[in-house]
Amino acid sequence: MPPLTYANYLDLEKLLTLQTPRSSPAEHDEMLFIVIHQTYELWFKQLLHEFEKVKRDFSASRLFDAIHSFKRARTIMKTLVGQIDILETMTPTSFSSFRDRLDTASGFQSIQFRELEFMLGYKRASTFTHVPPDMPGFERLKQRHVERTVIDHFYDFLATRGAQIPDDLRNRDLTQPNTADERVQAAILQLYKTSPEVSILLELMTDFDEGLQEWRYRHIKLVERTIGAKKGTGGSPGVPFLKESLFNPIFPDLWAIRLEM
Repeated sequence: MPPLTYANYLDLEKLLTLQTPRSSPAEHDEMLFIVIHQTYELWFKQLLHEFEKVKRDFSASRLFDAIHSFKRARTIMKTLVGQIDILETMTPTSFSSFRDRLDTASGFQSIQFRELEFMLGYKRASTFTHVPPDMPGFERLKQRHVERTVIDHFYDFLATRGAQIPDDLRNRDLTQPNTADERVQAAILQLYKTSPEVSILLELMTDFDEGLQEWRYRHIKLVERTIGAKKGTGGSPGVPFLKESLFNPIFPDLWAIRLEM
């Protein structure tokens, strides 16, 4: 076995061969388009990794471990937003020069981002209409659709802090999205007033949620300035579909209580 090096630890020889432009001759900006989207997928993988840990932390009432992961997740979201600045250096004309080579491929088919949405409680059966059943990761996405979300595990955490979580929330239909609940809001508000260390976590959760909404907004504006009102690649619905989730918070209870604070 060869000695461990930077290159073979990161499997760089393989990694650096995975950027393959489809235009011929290769359009200059297609490399940027590929690199940015591959980087997004790596960050989505890391976010899924972090939130699997958060679910365990919540159910085990490990407050400071959850705080650490939300700090990291919030910082990753800031990085994802920053990457849009790089992608916006590509003009609509540059994108048009290779867009037809994308054929039926579309960002709507990002399994990992849909997994992330489902994991965070934003579940929509309509998502499956944009993901072919033979696509790698489809079975993972189906499993996420029926799993407990980060918010369901958050209910576990609240219960360890004295909150009474109603049975209808404990036993809810897990294929449906999480929604705001005034009973949960009352428990969160009480923790804000009596538990400063928990309030740190709650603010970090709100920070992450705001960062995700910011990324959605920037993504929509990027698509609008690049292709306008056109349909997305592969016939995907483009901007109208993206706007469905715009400004929909992942943790609605944390926003609803602002009036009471």
